[in-house]
Amino acid sequence: MPRFRRLLRWALFAFAGLALLGALALGTLYYLIAPKLPDVETLRNVEMQEPMYVYARDGRLMALFGETRRYPIEIEKVPLRLKQAFIAIEDSRFYQHHGIDPKGIGRAVWLLATTDDKRVPGGSTITQQVARQFFLSSEYSYTRKLAEMLLAMRMERELSKDEIFELYLNKSFFGNRAYGVGAAAEFYYGKQMAELSLDEMASLAGIPKFPSSGNPLSNPERAKERRDYILDRMAELRFISAAEAAQAQAAAMHATPHERPVEVYAPYVAEMVRQEMIARYGPEALTKGYHVTTTIDPVLQVAADKAVRDGLAIYDRRRGWHGVEQHFDLAADEDATAASVRLRGIPAQAGLLPAIVLRTGEGKAGLVLGDGTQIELGASQGWGGQSPASLKRGDLVRVQLVEADAKAGEQKPATPAKAVYKLEQLPQAQAALVSLEPMNGALRALSGGYSFAGNKFNRATQARRQPGSSFKPFLYASSFERGFNPASVVLDAPVVFQDRRGHLWRPQNDDGRFAGPMRVREALVRSRNLVSVRLLDAIGVDYARKYISHFGFEEASLPPNLSMSLGTASLTPLSIARAYSVFANGGFRITPWFIDEVKDRNGALVFKEKPAVGCHGCGGSATAVGGQVRTTSTVVEGFDLGPASGTGEPAKTPDPKAKEPVKRAEKPANLADLLLAPRAIDERIAYQMTSMMRDVVQRGTGTAAKVLGREDVGGKTGSTNEHRDAWFSGFGGQYVTTVWVGRDDYKSLGYREYGGKAALPIWIEYMRVALKDQPIAANDPPEGMIKVSVSANGSLVPEGSGGVQEWVKVEDLERMESYVDYGTDEAAAPAEESFDIF
Repeated sequence: MPRFRRLLRWALFAFAGLALLGALALGTLYYLIAPKLPDVETLRNVEMQEPMYVYARDGRLMALFGETRRYPIEIEKVPLRLKQAFIAIEDSRFYQHHGIDPKGIGRAVWLLATTDDKRVPGGSTITQQVARQFFLSSEYSYTRKLAEMLLAMRMERELSKDEIFELYLNKSFFGNRAYGVGAAAEFYYGKQMAELSLDEMASLAGIPKFPSSGNPLSNPERAKERRDYILDRMAELRFISAAEAAQAQAAAMHATPHERPVEVYAPYVAEMVRQEMIARYGPEALTKGYHVTTTIDPVLQVAADKAVRDGLAIYDRRRGWHGVEQHFDLAADEDATAASVRLRGIPAQAGLLPAIVLRTGEGKAGLVLGDGTQIELGASQGWGGQSPASLKRGDLVRVQLVEADAKAGEQKPATPAKAVYKLEQLPQAQAALVSLEPMNGALRALSGGYSFAGNKFNRATQARRQPGSSFKPFLYASSFERGFNPASVVLDAPVVFQDRRGHLWRPQNDDGRFAGPMRVREALVRSRNLVSVRLLDAIGVDYARKYISHFGFEEASLPPNLSMSLGTASLTPLSIARAYSVFANGGFRITPWFIDEVKDRNGALVFKEKPAVGCHGCGGSATAVGGQVRTTSTVVEGFDLGPASGTGEPAKTPDPKAKEPVKRAEKPANLADLLLAPRAIDERIAYQMTSMMRDVVQRGTGTAAKVLGREDVGGKTGSTNEHRDAWFSGFGGQYVTTVWVGRDDYKSLGYREYGGKAALPIWIEYMRVALKDQPIAANDPPEGMIKVSVSANGSLVPEGSGGVQEWVKVEDLERMESYVDYGTDEAAAPAEESFDIF
C-alpha cells in the first residue's frame, strides 16, 4: 500500500500544482485583461442605431433613411412567450446564472476534448453575447473568450437581468438589415410583437444564430427545422404544452418581406431632407433615430406629381412616337427567362414598366417583364398610332398596367386579376414644380422631375435654366422704383445695340411685329421684348442688377448686359418661386424652408423652425396731415423700399377724389411678435406688379388659367430661344407656384412649345387642387398710393374722360403732371438706335 499512497500523494501534488499554475495563469490574464475592459455602466445609456424618419406636415411617413432597420423596444412590452422562445434556444438558465453558465462551459470543454472541432456551441450565455455585441470583436480566441466572461460577470453585477435581455433583443441581427426583434417582427411578418403567433415567435428566435443563411426568406427549410426545434425545447422546459408545440409546428412557413409603408411619396423632398440633416448634424443624423416633420402638404404633393406626369405625357403625345428606349440583340434560342435578366437594373418609372419584345406577328407583340411575366399586346394596346406589331424582337419598351372599363371606355389603374397592359413611352422632356406659401416661405409641394427612380437629379433646386419672359416682372419692378409706372408709355419698335467689339444685337419680339407706343402694363400683358429692353436701357444695367438681387438672386448670376431683360440669367425654379413670393407677400424676401421640426428618438424637441414672414402693411406708413402726405421709408443699400420719405403734394388733377392717397392695410395687432423678413421692394410696387400679372391671366399670355375662375390668379409665362425652356410662375390664394419644362440635354422642346402651352397646363392642374375651397386673396392698394386716370400717351386726364384707371405712388404724380414722352414719337425716332450695351 505504501506505493499506492506515494502515487496518490504525487497525484495530489500534481493536481495542486496544475491548479496553482492555472490560477496563476488566470490571475495573470485577469491582471492583463481586466484593466482594459470597458465600463459596462455605459450600457445604461447606450443609443441603438435607429433610422431617420421623415414625415409630411400631417405626420404621415414620407421616408426612412439609414442602413439598419431598428425600432427599439422596451422589455416590459415583449410578450412572455417571445422571451421564452429566445431563452429556450439561447440560454435556458439565463435567470439562474450570474453571467456565465458552468454547465454550458463544461459541455463546451468536453466537446473540445472529445472532438476535432475547433469551434463548439454551448459556451455563451445571453449576457456573454451582449458583451460581445457591444464591446468585443467576433475573433475566436481564448483571450477574447475570457474577456467576454469577465465582462458578463461584471454586467450581471451592475445591470438587471431584464436590462441585459432588452439590450440583447434590440442589438441582435436578424438578417435583411433588420436589427432588433421589433424590426424583425415588422419586416418578416408585418406585425407588432404583441400580434405574433407562437410559430412566428419561434421562427424569429431561430434567426440570430444564422441571420443571413438561415432566415425564413433566404432558407425557409433550414428556418423551419430550427423553429420546430425551438418549439420542442419550449415544451421540454414547460413554457408551452406539447399540443401547442405540435400545432405551431404544423403551421407553414409564411414570412414575406414587409417594408414599412411610405404613406406620402415625395422622394425629391425626402432627399433634400436627408442632405440638410447631414449638413446640420453630421452623418450620424441617419442613425440617431431623428423624427423630422416637413412642411409638405400630402394632398398638394400628390397633385404636383400627377400634374407633372400628366403634363409631360400630354406634351409627349403632341410630339409623337420617338422610338424604342433601347435594343438588345437576343440570341435565337434566348427564351423569356433569359431575356428578363437583361432588365435587371432598369427601374420602373412613374408606373411605366420596362419590357423586352420577344416576338411579333399577326398584329400583336409578345413581351416579357422584369419578373419573367409574359404579356401580349394587341392592336388596341398601342401608343397613339404606333402598333405593337411594328416593334422588333429585342426592343426595350415601356408598358403600363391598366384596367379596361368596357362601359365607360376609360382606363384605370388595374389589379392583377383584371389587368391588361398598354404600350407607353418615357417622355423626352422633364419638368419641375415648386409651390410655396409666400407669406412665410413654407414649401408645400415639390416635384423635381418625371421619376426619381429614373433620375435623382432635382431640377427644382439644381437645374439652372434661363427663365425667359418670366423674368420680366423683376425688371419691371426695378423700373417702377426709378419713376416708371404701369401707365408709362414706352416705344415697341426696332432697336439695335452695339458692343465694344462692334457686334450688333437686334432684339426681336417673338411674333416679329412692333406695336409702337404702348403702356407698360400692356407690354407685360403681351410680353413685348423690345419694351423690356428699352426699360432696362433707361434705368441702367448696374442699377437693375443690384435691385433685382433683392429678390434673392445672387447679383453675379445676373448678366451684366441688356440681354438680362429677356431672361438670359441661369436660375433654378425654386429661386424663381421665391422671387415671385415677393410680389404676393407685400414686398418681403422670404427664405424657403421645408423642415418644420426635428425630434429625437425619445420625442424631445431638437429643432423648431421660426420663419421670418411677410406682412402686408408692415413696411412703413403714410398719413395725410393738412393736405400734406407724410411718409416713412425703408432704405436698403441705397434703395428706398418703402413709401418715399419727406412730403409730397397731393395730385393736382381735375378729379378731386384723386387727391387723397389711400389709407388701408392696417398692421397686424401682433406685429411685435412677428419676425419680419427683410424688405425686398416697396409694397406699392408689389401691388402694381400683382395687378399687372393678374391682367396677364385675364387677357394676356396666361389666359388659359382663367379656367380656374378666380380673380386672384396671376403670373407670367416664359420661353427661351429655340423653345429650350418653358415656364409659368404665378400666384393664387395662399400659394406661389413655378413650373418649368425642358430637356436635360438642352435640346428644343419643339416648334411653338411656349410657356403657355407646355408649362401653364401643368400649373393649372396643380393649382386647381391647391386653390380648392381657398378664399380669394385680396390685392388692395397699400398706403401712399393715388388712383388716377391716364390717357393713351401716359398723361393725366380728368376721370370719366376716357382714360384708364391706375394706382400710382404719390411721389410719381409730379412726374406724371410734368409728362415726359419716353420716346413715343415714331415719326421723330429713327428706326434703329445704337447704344453700347456694356
